[in-house]
Amino acid sequence: MAQLYSSMKPTPMLKDELDIVIPTIRNLDFLEMWRPFFEQYHLIIVQDGDPSKAIKIPEGFDYELYNRNDINRILDPKASCISFKDSACRCFGYMVSKKKYIYTIDDDCFVAKDPSGKEINALEQHIKNLLSPSTPDFFNTLYDPYRDGADFVRGYPFSMREGAITAVSHGLWLNIPDYDAPTQLVKPLERNSRKFDLSLRYVDAVMTIPKGTLFPMCGMNLAFDRELIGPAMYFGLMGDGQPIGRYDDMWAGWCVKLICDHMGWGVKTGLPYIWHSKASNPFVNLKKEYNGIFWQEEAIPFFQSVTLPKECTSVQQCYLELAKLVKEKLGKVDPYFNKLGVEMVTWIEAWEELNSPKGTEARASTNGNK
Repeated sequence: MAQLYSSMKPTPMLKDELDIVIPTIRNLDFLEMWRPFFEQYHLIIVQDGDPSKAIKIPEGFDYELYNRNDINRILDPKASCISFKDSACRCFGYMVSKKKYIYTIDDDCFVAKDPSGKEINALEQHIKNLLSPSTPDFFNTLYDPYRDGADFVRGYPFSMREGAITAVSHGLWLNIPDYDAPTQLVKPLERNSRKFDLSLRYVDAVMTIPKGTLFPMCGMNLAFDRELIGPAMYFGLMGDGQPIGRYDDMWAGWCVKLICDHMGWGVKTGLPYIWHSKASNPFVNLKKEYNGIFWQEEAIPFFQSVTLPKECTSVQQCYLELAKLVKEKLGKVDPYFNKLGVEMVTWIEAWEELNSPKGTEARASTNGNK
């Protein structure tokens, strides 16, 4: 009967073209809440921390599970580019996926509800964002003109209304805001919701981030076109053994946005919302972020000043050029950036190797734990 019920379920959008990547150190009980939306998709779970610890995944999900031992075995010396004891380990899942699209979510994120009380299918909204064009070159004051009920406003150039390919869909969150440690400390009770009037904080909008504008990307509710921008979606070298943490997704966001601007692709932000349930310890976060708080004041102007050469016509070429500039310019700020620049190159080498025909064959023989 259960099998019959499963076969009667409608096929979700991009079922065979999208992987869901989840980094975790714990049992994935949170998937039960997401079952109606995730059950028919393939999951890639990247287990951080102690690889000897068994984690439980609810029955009925199709998944691959990789731990640190698997990463070391598959990438061998190039495993140095994958962070340990940091959510940046998730980017290994991007590398081993063979799908066109990726959705990544943290294990403390749950299904949110819109102001009417309806559960939000975050994945479906991300897919709609990715499958519709972006407008990076000219801002539409009604936000996303491709949504139902919206259009281009008066004065928007007709020659630009076809828009650009959307490479990234950046979703938001309700409840626990994505704050840095200093802001957490001064606003410990801040919540992105109102108990009796959720509509006060729920903004029903999607917009394209304008060309030339950076943004602080959050990796807890994020989707992207892996075939298009995947090689640039490297979450850096963070966590255990590194002098910085909690800047993994933001580093990837700065790199990705710079390259999307160069390639003429769009990045959307706004809907969908998820419910972020767990507030991390601000004192632990401050220790992880301490160097980053200083370094971002150098890193952001660096990204704002970079102009990639016209000869860079692929994401890989752009990323390798960026890695070179990181070592040349940011290496003066701290030796960490020299090491990061090296691992950015290692990341591209590993991506190319694992996604070559030979690499695909080798990966098939060590297809994670199931």
